[in-house]
This record gives sequence, structure tokens and C-alpha cells, in this order.
Amino acid sequence: MPDQGHGPFVIVAEKNHAGKRLDAVVASQFPDVSRTSISRLIRLGEITVHQSVRKPGFRLSPGDIISGIVPESAPPHPLSSESVNFSILFEDAAILVINKPPGVVVHPSPGHARGTLANQLISHHPAIAGVGGIPSRPGIVHRLDQDTSGVLIIAKTEKAYNNMVSQFKERHVNKTYMGLAYGNMDRDQGEIVLPIGRDAKNRKKMSVSDNPRARYAETHWKLKQQFYQISLLELDIKTGRTHQIRVHCAAIRHPIVGDTVYGIKKPGRLFNGNPLLKQMVQSIPRQMLHAWRMGITHPETGERMTFEAPLPGDMAGVIAALQESQKPEIA
Repeated sequence: MPDQGHGPFVIVAEKNHAGKRLDAVVASQFPDVSRTSISRLIRLGEITVHQSVRKPGFRLSPGDIISGIVPESAPPHPLSSESVNFSILFEDAAILVINKPPGVVVHPSPGHARGTLANQLISHHPAIAGVGGIPSRPGIVHRLDQDTSGVLIIAKTEKAYNNMVSQFKERHVNKTYMGLAYGNMDRDQGEIVLPIGRDAKNRKKMSVSDNPRARYAETHWKLKQQFYQISLLELDIKTGRTHQIRVHCAAIRHPIVGDTVYGIKKPGRLFNGNPLLKQMVQSIPRQMLHAWRMGITHPETGERMTFEAPLPGDMAGVIAALQESQKPEIA
């Protein structure tokens, strides 16, 4: 059974849980979290049964393994309104599509009670505060890592929220990233199909795993441009596991440039013969990963829509420097 804290947990259904609803059993273990919030997490796929997404009303059987994550903390008071620091790609009455800048945490978490995208959303559209049922995640139906930039879609109404959650769950959303990875690719395109689960030694990390609790994950990649020891990749993810691209690229020995968690500890060694590139890669402060394009079905009109976010300045600058380094010198 989980303890009173929040975070990753595992529950094994007992005899007295037979026939009971999934959301009710999980909520009983977290008395300070509302059943509505638990139901939202189940719909988002944050809480699963035998690693499979179920509905909140799923009836349990003894021995069912329930696992997932309950946010470690929620603000003890309503989110504070903070100045907006994102560009808008599209907005109407139902959805808001933004280009998330790097370095911004999506919603409050331990160590990040302020300065999050959620705080900015409250400022931009105060009525979003109640959308989604989880106070710390107003209208937020999917996430990007703190240091990953790019397209992020937010629901402005409850109807749009439920529709978008369903689209992500049913994999009806097309998600394409641009990333810089270390090394030279041995072909122009490929796919990575490796299950991902919590790292056995470090619960804050994910890893490729053969553990039965690991979840299916699929990433497709295309080589866009090859530089010296660095590849520009277009990455299409068919699933949405935590840190999926970063874990998968590291698993095939082409970790994302600048990734301090799954990347190369001393990347400068790859560029001993090129002092300028060596200095550049050693100065990169974050993973060079950008959510470039996303395709959805509009929750109100039913129209298929695609949104693209231009590369942030730091990543565009690195690519420009790599392109410049490959130009032949003029005698």
C-alpha cells in the first residue's frame, strides 16, 4: 500500500476490493486527494491496472496491480497569477495552443511552487482555473519537460478538456519533435520500440526495462541533417511515456545533446579534434529537444488541425553554429 505521501505508488487489490471501482479504491489510499482528481489522473493514464489504461469505474478483481503517480503536492491556496511568458500559436473559445519556452515548469511541483506555466495560464485566462478538476493543472491535458520547448495544447472548457484527454489516450494526436542527438546515424530513418518504466535504482528517472510493469513505447526517427558527431533528428512518438524520446535515444547510444540526466557525462571528449565545437557543446545548458508539430481534432468543430512552433533561439543558434562549422574554409 502507498504511504501518506504522494508520488509513485503500487496497490495490489485485495479480496475486499473485489467489484469495487478503481477510482474509489485509489482515492481511499489518498484521503487528502479528491476522488474527482483521482478520476482525472486515471483518464490521463497516470494511474493504470496491469500497466493498461482503464476507466475510473473499472471494477477490480483480487490480485489486480494498480500503479501510477499521484502529484507529490498541490498548492495549499489557489494558483497565483503571474506574468505571461509564452507565445500563442492559436486560440479560440475551446483551446489555447502555445509555444512553451524552455526552462518553464508546466505545473507546480516540489521546488516549483511559483513561476510555472499554470500560474501564467491563470493570468492569461482566469476562467481556466476550474477546468480539469486538478487545481494545480488548470486545463493542462499533456506535459513537456521543464527544459523541452514547443507546442503545448491547453483546454479552456470542461468539454474540450474531456475531449482532448480522450484524444491523447486513444493516440489520435500526432506528436513530432526536433532534437539534436550525439553521434552519426547509420541510416536515414528507423524506429525504437522498447518498453519504458521507472528506473530500479533511481525512482526519479525512467529507463528501458523488461520489468512487467514497464509500458510499451514507440518512437520513429528521421535524419534531417548530419553534422560532425551530432545528428539533427525528426522524432515522431506514437506513445507518450515520461521522458520517452530522451530514454529511447539514450538506449540506442545517441542521447539528446545537453541532456544531463540520460546523456553523455563528458561530451567534450567527442570533439577533442574540434575546439570550437567542444566549447559549444560544453556550454549547452539544457536538452536540445523541441515539440515542433502537433496534430489534433478540434474538440468543438471536429476539424483536423496541425500546429507548428518555431525553434527557440538557443537551439536554432546551436544548429546554425553546426552548419557554419561544416562550411569549407576559403583560402
